[in-house]
Amino acid sequence: MAQSINKHIDLDPLEQFLMSDHAPPDCMEISDLDGFLTGIAVGPELILPSEWLPVVWGGDGPVFESTEEANAILSIILGRYNEILQTLQNDPAGLAPIFWETPDGVVIATDWGEGFLDAVRLRIDAWEPLMRHKRDGVLLMPILALCRDEEGHSLLPIDPTDEDAMLDAAPEIIPGCVAAIYQFWRERQDPSTARPKIGKTGRNEPCSCGSGKKFKRCCGAV
Repeated sequence: MAQSINKHIDLDPLEQFLMSDHAPPDCMEISDLDGFLTGIAVGPELILPSEWLPVVWGGDGPVFESTEEANAILSIILGRYNEILQTLQNDPAGLAPIFWETPDGVVIATDWGEGFLDAVRLRIDAWEPLMRHKRDGVLLMPILALCRDEEGHSLLPIDPTDEDAMLDAAPEIIPGCVAAIYQFWRERQDPSTARPKIGKTGRNEPCSCGSGKKFKRCCGAV
C-alpha cells in the first residue's frame, strides 16, 4: 500500500495501471516512480519527458487500450511531476513523498530512494557539485542509504549501526533533505535566492534545510 500526505493528484488509476498486465514487466511502480519524478524535479538540469519517460517503463512501452487511456495515464504522471515541482517552489514544507506502508504501519522508503537515484544517474556528472559539497553533500545521505549497488552492498562508507539508524530516520527526514537539495541548485542558478552562509550547525540549532526541526533530529541524524 502506498502512503502519502497532502496528495492532490488522484494516483489510484496510475497505480492500478502500473500493476496491471498492460504495463511493461520492468516498469516502475508508484513509490519508485514518485522518487524518480522527485529526482527529476529537484535536479540540477531540466530533463524533458521524452528522455525520462522511457526510464519509467523500463524497456518496451506500455500497451494502452485506447488513446484516452494513454492520455489519462500520461496526464497523471506529468501531473504528479508538476505537483512536486510546484510544492518545491511554493510550499517545500508540504512535500509528501509516496512511500510504501505495510498493513501494520511500517513505512518503507527503499523503492522511493531507488527511483530518486535513477533520476540522479541520468545526469550523474551534473550532480557532482552537491555530492562533493562539504556542507550540503550530507543531504543525499538518507537517500543513498536506501540504495544498494549491483552486488547488494551499501553505497555509503559508514558503520552499519549508523546506517541502520539512518534508514530508520529516512522517511521522516527525506522531505526536508529534498527541499534543501532543490534550494542548493536554485542558489547556484540564481545567487539572489541564496541562504546566508553559515558555519557548522549546532546539534540543537534549527536545521539549515528549513524543516523547522533541530539539526540533530533532521539532517544531523545522518
